[in-house]
Amino acid sequence: MKQMLMIRFGELSTKGKNKKNFIAILARNIKNALKEFNNLQFNVLYDHIYIILNENECEPIISILQDISGIKGISLVYKIDSDIDLIKQAALKIVQNELGKTFKLNCKRSNKSFPIISDQVVRLVAPYILKNTNLKVDVHNPDIVLSIEIRQEGTYLFTKTFAGAGGYPLGVGGKSLLMLSGGIDSPVAAYLMMKRGVSIECIHFASPPYTQVGVIYKLEDLLDKLNKYQSKIVLHIVPFTKLQEAIYANSNESYAITIMRRMMYRLSEALAKKRNCLAIVNGESIGQVASQTLVSMNTINAVTNMPIIRPLAIFDKTDIIDLARKIDTYEISIRPYEDCCTIFTPKNPKTAPKIEDVEKYEKKFDYQSLIVEALNNIETKIIEKKDEYL
Repeated sequence: MKQMLMIRFGELSTKGKNKKNFIAILARNIKNALKEFNNLQFNVLYDHIYIILNENECEPIISILQDISGIKGISLVYKIDSDIDLIKQAALKIVQNELGKTFKLNCKRSNKSFPIISDQVVRLVAPYILKNTNLKVDVHNPDIVLSIEIRQEGTYLFTKTFAGAGGYPLGVGGKSLLMLSGGIDSPVAAYLMMKRGVSIECIHFASPPYTQVGVIYKLEDLLDKLNKYQSKIVLHIVPFTKLQEAIYANSNESYAITIMRRMMYRLSEALAKKRNCLAIVNGESIGQVASQTLVSMNTINAVTNMPIIRPLAIFDKTDIIDLARKIDTYEISIRPYEDCCTIFTPKNPKTAPKIEDVEKYEKKFDYQSLIVEALNNIETKIIEKKDEYL
């Protein structure tokens, strides 16, 4: 018996004519993620991708595969020729290596030229196992579930399937620009975008000396965690101090956050177009803070025609925190380094700002030249996945 991993697709099965291209991108992502393992062999088919392990340990490989978007599940399978006697012998050997007192068989026969239908396969294999072991059949709550899949290229048997991330392969949805603050929400938004097949670059607004350099180290650590899902992430750090000072010098404090967010969107749109990003992404959740009411979002969005994607728009904060813990960014996000939004939070921010009032304040200073200056002084960093298996 040849041991291998069977990779199951999730939503790719619904993609029609695009499926072939999506599978090719998923296969590329898998090979890149597993490049440090020697002697792996890949067989890319229309319904599954198979990885022949060739003496490699399966556990670390499965762990990596579980974080690759586009994978629904990973089964540790044994491949044999499609012969009923070989199937019986393989099934017996597999269940003998499992712990338990009861078993159940499942059979699927996609190869209709195989002369025995699925139900008959089960009726032939189960008695063979009963005769040669002390196991009993339990179809409701078995200790061991052995699946048999009879396909064109052979028969696969397995007892273990591990959940994948689901979604689409990274890259099939283009590239977006994520507004990365360093808080809890934006890294989770990044994860959800990558899970939908959209790669990210990041933009961060820094306001030294009001913000500390520790914020940048915090961002790098957050992106290092997200490298698990996207191996290389570009981070653009925009100097925002002059714009922020001008906003507070020329506007009512209650409107400062609204105007500040409008400036951030203007900067993000300009950078997104330069970097060929198709959308701006952030971690906003409806009603979470003053700038995230629907009225505020409408006023802020008015400065751009670029799509704004808010993956967390309808999430409760507790749900966001649960996801942050899942992707291991939560403890980094709560480090006590504040970004420009939290440091300059006004006491009574407007929750329903009017566009005409905001525009009146913006006319008081030359924000266009400050935006150009900020764009001309962006610092760019590349955060890449560290090789763990060297």
